[in-house]
Amino acid sequence: MKNRVTDILGIEKPIIQAPMFWLTNAALVSAVSEAGGLGILGPNAGQKTVTASPEETAEGMRREIQKVKAATQKPFGVNIIVSDNYDTDIFTPPMLKVITEEHVPAVSYVGKANKEIFDLLKAHGIKIIFRDLEPSAESAQTAELYGADIIVATGFDEGGTLPSKVLGTFSIVPLLADSVSVPVLAAGGITDSRTVKAAMALGAEGVYCGSVFIASQESQAAENVKEAIVAAEADELLLFRTVPAYYRSLPGELAHRLLAMDKAGKSEEEINSLMKGTSNMRVGMLNGDMDQGYVSVGTGISLIHEIRPAKEIVAALLADG
Repeated sequence: MKNRVTDILGIEKPIIQAPMFWLTNAALVSAVSEAGGLGILGPNAGQKTVTASPEETAEGMRREIQKVKAATQKPFGVNIIVSDNYDTDIFTPPMLKVITEEHVPAVSYVGKANKEIFDLLKAHGIKIIFRDLEPSAESAQTAELYGADIIVATGFDEGGTLPSKVLGTFSIVPLLADSVSVPVLAAGGITDSRTVKAAMALGAEGVYCGSVFIASQESQAAENVKEAIVAAEADELLLFRTVPAYYRSLPGELAHRLLAMDKAGKSEEEINSLMKGTSNMRVGMLNGDMDQGYVSVGTGISLIHEIRPAKEIVAALLADG
């Protein structure tokens, strides 16, 4: 299936695998790219332990990039999460250095559009897939003006850090598609060919999928987490407020405590303190401790019925497409 997304990224199918923090690695990313989509390495791709060192984090990414290059000749991407206060952002500069030195074909850029960074990426021929955590027509238009090649329209159906506006994927997609001239990807709740077709009908030219690839054979997620995703339904998910807005999780001891704190009127900061930001997501999803950690997924999990190779997932998303 060829369109503007495949032409821009040099891929065969407009299926983009979301970076997902700890859960990606070279095996998953290269498998998605080999299948014709675009695999993307997350910030801690291939890693098992926590480091507070920006340089060590960046060099870990370099090693994983080189593993991807050894496994596939096809395009892939790397995720960068840019702080609103870029002047004090200690992680992004060394990551950008690695990305440019390793000639990474594409970047999944998360945060507010920064023209300085966009100019740097464009100067190195790197394609920019822009995703604002608080998507809006205005931010999409700014990103397009600065040089974004593709815009991600992220709906409240997603896993991970949820937007503060409770606007579903199938509302935000046409809103952004009608506001920019560059192609738009739908993100949030996209887990089978029906949801892909629906997204395309609303103006998306591709999809940006996370949860469905957590349940892939190549994903770094713990096996019990993959099995729990396959067994779960969307209406079992627990939604609670936290910094910066909302998170949702499969049921577990910690998730129930976080929900109870929300219902008791505790502040987002207090809830986030117990949640420990994304640290306890690593405990839940990478280590498989679903009581001491949490398992963040999107509402499309009801459509995930088995643990499959990434190649089969890519093919299934475009079945009859």
